[in-house]
Amino acid sequence: MGARTVVVTDSTACLPADLAEQRGIVVVPLQVVIDDVGHDEGTDEVSPTAVAAALKGGSRVTTSRVTPETLTQLYRRLAAEGAEAIVSVHISGMVSGTYDSAVVAGRNSPIPVHTVDTRQVSANTGYAALAASDVLAAGGTALEAARAARRRAALSHSYFYVDTLEYLRRGGRVNAASAFLGGALAVKPLLTLREGKVTSLEKVRTAGKALARLEELIVTAAGEQQVELCIAHLDSPERAEKLAERLRERLADNLGDREVRVAEVGGVVGAHVGPGMVAGALAPVL
Repeated sequence: MGARTVVVTDSTACLPADLAEQRGIVVVPLQVVIDDVGHDEGTDEVSPTAVAAALKGGSRVTTSRVTPETLTQLYRRLAAEGAEAIVSVHISGMVSGTYDSAVVAGRNSPIPVHTVDTRQVSANTGYAALAASDVLAAGGTALEAARAARRRAALSHSYFYVDTLEYLRRGGRVNAASAFLGGALAVKPLLTLREGKVTSLEKVRTAGKALARLEELIVTAAGEQQVELCIAHLDSPERAEKLAERLRERLADNLGDREVRVAEVGGVVGAHVGPGMVAGALAPVL
């Protein structure tokens, strides 16, 4: 059964293209819309660099979910190519309608579709998809793969620093009062995900203190378990590399021979967090 089951995820999962191809994971793109012109995430027009520049330049940048029609066509194509089941693993349904689209499309699929709302974003969605892939590679069923994806996502931690809450406010991910308060007090917010929602965790006075606190949160969350870790950023490679280097040393026992990955988030997540964002996505090794 495992060999005939296909894992699908979306472009927010921050999966390297070569890794997705190697695992046979199908990645479907969300859209980034700049000044009313939409492009699939992953294209040059809405690369992280282009999105950061558009935000800095004051352009109107929004995003659009994967539609039910797109996923229905994909599921039918996979069935025609011989798939017997699909495990569809997606960004939190509290911040994107993509998971809802997968549920709708699953009802119209000629083969069973096991949908997974990771209640995570970025690399932790990708780590959940990889957990499903691992189960299938070991001969597990589609149902077992979906359960593994949900379990890994539920045990994962997402922490992120943003220079300003303004971009999250524009996208409706935090309320206007929170964004105004953050700006008025000139604080640097640290955020997390709770039950799939972006939630304020702490407010720190300087970027340096915020990034140091981010490091401590990641180390505490790791505890003594074996983990995978991705440091993600938008237009902030030096901050991300420095944080990754410190965590490579501090979490050496937790990581074993696994590398701390540094990745720039795609245009969809980038549109909501803004330039300067640095995040840690920590997932247990099951």
